[in-house]
Amino acid sequence: MPAAPRPAPDPAVVLTKATLRAAEQLGLSSADLATVIGVSEATVSRLKSSGRAIQPQTKEGELALMLIRVFRSLDPLIGGDDGKRLQWMDSYNKGLLGSPAQLIRKADGLVRTLAYLDGMRAAT
Repeated sequence: MPAAPRPAPDPAVVLTKATLRAAEQLGLSSADLATVIGVSEATVSRLKSSGRAIQPQTKEGELALMLIRVFRSLDPLIGGDDGKRLQWMDSYNKGLLGSPAQLIRKADGLVRTLAYLDGMRAAT
């Protein structure tokens, strides 16, 4: 008897889980994450308690996707090392003219950080 097909995962739930995981791995607090994706801290709390999900087609969804891409671009560059990841996020970067943890708080800084990391990955 063949197994019953699984329902497709909800993109909003997947995006929410990936965003929370990326934020954790990048050393972002709930307040930091709220600032990055443009929501309140209460909303981040609801995201964590599964009371709310990030819809991919919204502005917060776009910013969340970029945050995930920052994590996914940085991780191979530092060899998956948690300490190096946190150090990179908190250190001043001459190429970015600031610390990534501070820059990603604004949309233009998030985009710049992502472009920088994409360039670094292309160079390796």
